[in-house]
Amino acid sequence: MPPADRVNLGIEEATMLGARALQSVGYDDEQSGIITANLVDAELCGYSALGLARLLSIIEDPRSGQPRTPVTIVHETPVSALIDGGNHVGLYSLHKAADITIDKARASGIAVVGVHNSFFSGRNARYVETISRAGLVCIHSASGEPYMAALGGTVSELGTNPIAFGMPREPDPLILDIGTSAIARSEVVLAARLGNQLPEGVALDDQGCPTRDAAAALLGTMLPFGGHKGFGLALIVQALGLLGGAALPRGKVQDFGFLFIAFDPGLLMPPDQYKQQLTALIERIKSTPRQPGVEEIRIPSERAWRERERMRRDGMMIDRTVYDRLVAAQET
Repeated sequence: MPPADRVNLGIEEATMLGARALQSVGYDDEQSGIITANLVDAELCGYSALGLARLLSIIEDPRSGQPRTPVTIVHETPVSALIDGGNHVGLYSLHKAADITIDKARASGIAVVGVHNSFFSGRNARYVETISRAGLVCIHSASGEPYMAALGGTVSELGTNPIAFGMPREPDPLILDIGTSAIARSEVVLAARLGNQLPEGVALDDQGCPTRDAAAALLGTMLPFGGHKGFGLALIVQALGLLGGAALPRGKVQDFGFLFIAFDPGLLMPPDQYKQQLTALIERIKSTPRQPGVEEIRIPSERAWRERERMRRDGMMIDRTVYDRLVAAQET
């Protein structure tokens, strides 16, 4: 039996719960199905802050109550596309953009696709996994509204700005998906909902003072990870977001802008040769001598694949507070 503050859900039940909540703010069956599949997969992979709890942020966001238009290509070449996301949540518009990226890269060997007029892209590993399982190498960046301070600053000037990479191999691709802030904003939002404290050194309050209070951090700012390294990466991702059209909808250079760059490894070598060499590299790294107390050298996303398989079998544990709020959302 799950503890009283948790609810165990199977995939079908979680999907129905999410879809009905999204339909309460006007998303149709196709849109709610695509969005919920992303969020459920995040839960399965062990990222609860990017899972069903994210539905509450989507429902509460004022943009969800504003008109939406179809996701549309506004500029196109054989190897590129600039996409207007139509004020859809990014979990939907980026799903569409990933499909366009795959089609163009398969046809021409390489593709560059940008997206703007969209928000909340969720777990970016989902998109690069889809693209790399299509046999392509992928780089994906996602700039956002300012939630994070510059190095040495006390107010938000940059998004938390994740960047993700995907490389094809068997049975699973090599995926790295990292944010550039010391803590993801979605984790701060979830901590505030649940009344949990933040770790030390990840956020400032609205007076520029360090805080572990999640609600105070939401009024203040988050800090970059790794000092100048996280700040530098965040700045580059924000700059790449401009190529995705971040400033087009509202004239703001600090806004949501998404970019996909994908290419066929066959442009450089036989794809099977690349996959074999990548597998050999990973096997060599995993066999390296370990420090005391280290059971395994773990490759990025390896834990997520294992969690996905386990939770497909055993179900996923959702915070009851989140579950109750999602049930209530269906009744409004």
